[in-house]
Amino acid sequence: MKVGDIIDAIEAVAPSSLQEGWDNTGLLVGRRDADCRGVMLCVDVTPDIVLEALEAGCDMIVSHHPLIFKGLKRLNGDGRVERSVELAVKNGVAIYCCHTSIDNAPGGVSWVMANRLGATGCEVLSHQAGSDGLTGLGVIGGFNEPLTADRLVERVKRSFGSPVARCSRCPEVEISRVAMCGGSGSEFIADAIAAGAQAYITSDTRYHDFVDYGEKIFIVDIGHFESEECTKEIFYQIITEKFPNFAVRYSVIETNPISYL
Repeated sequence: MKVGDIIDAIEAVAPSSLQEGWDNTGLLVGRRDADCRGVMLCVDVTPDIVLEALEAGCDMIVSHHPLIFKGLKRLNGDGRVERSVELAVKNGVAIYCCHTSIDNAPGGVSWVMANRLGATGCEVLSHQAGSDGLTGLGVIGGFNEPLTADRLVERVKRSFGSPVARCSRCPEVEISRVAMCGGSGSEFIADAIAAGAQAYITSDTRYHDFVDYGEKIFIVDIGHFESEECTKEIFYQIITEKFPNFAVRYSVIETNPISYL
């Protein structure tokens, strides 16, 4: 296999053209024509994960979050990004990041969230400009049987492995219509309200969002990592469906960088 073969398989589902203008999706380290014997999947690239990939015989890493985001002004081994890049370049490990392109793609992050929660009849919450209506951030759908706020929170924590959830005041009505967006999706709370959602699930919600919108919609804020860990599952399915006998591994050392005490 070549690095470019893996990229082509991913971009057939989530083309880089779907990324947001501020994002940095794509092949950030390495060459498309380099040989690829195995792929390691993670949410964030760290020096330890580069070493893990090497030990596992993987010369390509596919991550959700871009390793290089704001740009490198120097390369002297200072900090996670620089050390990861140095190790990857030195050892011939390619790094491909698929961020908002997989968020916007049909069947992407928010769709997997909805599937885990058992929401049906889903559609895009915030359509991408110029799209055909099938791409965009977040989804909204419904439950076949309405849930109380407490039961919804328990289902959310169980589905995403989150020990806690920050929530607005629990509404007295049962919830039958729910919206969600993986990652930092608080900017779409107003869209969820306008679409008739009774609850909205996302992460990185600001205090003032709870103040401004908490009386209008039940906000359930789970961890950023918890909401996007499913990207590894998405990449695994894409690659193994295209190349059934190819070595694709999940990082076993990656953990949530946030501890709940």
